[in-house]
Amino acid sequence: IFGPNWECYMSKGENKIMKRRLANAYLSSVISISLVLLLVGVASMLLVNAKSVSDYFKENMQVSVLLKDSVSEEKARSFAEQLQQKSYIKTTTYISKEQGQMELAEMLGEDFLDIFETSPVPASVEITLDADYVSSDSLQVVKDDISKSSLVAEVNYQGSLVDALNANLSRISLVLAFFITLMLFISFVLINNTVRLNVFNRRFTIHTMQLVGATRQFIRAPFMVQAAFQGIFSAFIAIIALIIMLFFLRNGFEQMFEIFRLELLLLVMGIVLVSGLAICMISTYFVVNKLVSLKKDELYY
Repeated sequence: IFGPNWECYMSKGENKIMKRRLANAYLSSVISISLVLLLVGVASMLLVNAKSVSDYFKENMQVSVLLKDSVSEEKARSFAEQLQQKSYIKTTTYISKEQGQMELAEMLGEDFLDIFETSPVPASVEITLDADYVSSDSLQVVKDDISKSSLVAEVNYQGSLVDALNANLSRISLVLAFFITLMLFISFVLINNTVRLNVFNRRFTIHTMQLVGATRQFIRAPFMVQAAFQGIFSAFIAIIALIIMLFFLRNGFEQMFEIFRLELLLLVMGIVLVSGLAICMISTYFVVNKLVSLKKDELYY
C-alpha cells in the first residue's frame, strides 16, 4: 500500500506541518508584541508631552490689567507694547473702552449699560504669562511689578483657579505616571509570555542540541538573534500603526496637536524600538536558560 519511500514522505509532511506551525506561532507572536508596543507608544506619547499639556493650560490663563480712566489710548497702546517686552509675559492684547463696552453689552445686554452716564468699562490689557510664572507666588510678583506703573488701576487674576489648576495638573501627572508604569509592566508580562510560548515550542530542539554537546551560549545565540529581529520587526509595525493613528487624529482633532509636540515623535519611536528589542531579548534569554536546565522528563510538562 505504502511505497518504499513512505517513511521519507511522512518525514517531509511532518516537516511542512512543523514549519507551518512555527510560522503561525511567529506571526501570532509578532502581532501580539506589536499591539502591546502600540500601547507603549501611546503611553510614551502622553508621557513626553505631559509638560506641553500642562504648559498649554497655564499659558491660556489670562491676567487682566485695568488702566486708569485718565489714560489716553495712545499711552495705553504704548504701555501694552512695553508689557510685551517683559520676560514673563507671553502675549498681550489691548482692549479699548469701546471694545470692552461692546463685549459687556453682548454679555449683559445693551439696556444694562443705559443706567450709567459714562462708560463703566476701562481700557485694559489682557495678558498671558509664561507657564513657569503661573503659580501663586510668581503671580503675586508679576502683579506687584505691573502695578508699579502709574497707568495701572488694578491687576486681576483668579487666584483660586490657579491653585486648582496646579493641584489638578499634579494629580493628573501622578495618575499618568501610574498608568504608564502599569502599561510597561503589562507589556513586559504579555511580551514575556508570548516569547516564552514561542521558545517553549522548540524545547525538544534545544534538548537535541544539548545531546550533541552544544554549549548554552551556542544554543542561546540563534534564539537571541531571532528575538532581536522579532523585537525590531514588531516595533516597526507598532510605529507604523502609531503614525497612522496620529494622522487620523490630526484630521479629526487639530486642536490637540497644538498641545502635542510632533518633534517628540522620534523620541517615542526610540522608546518603542528599545522596549521591543529589550523585552524580547531579555525574555528569550531567561526562557532559553530555563529550558536548557530542564531534564528530559520535564520537557513533557
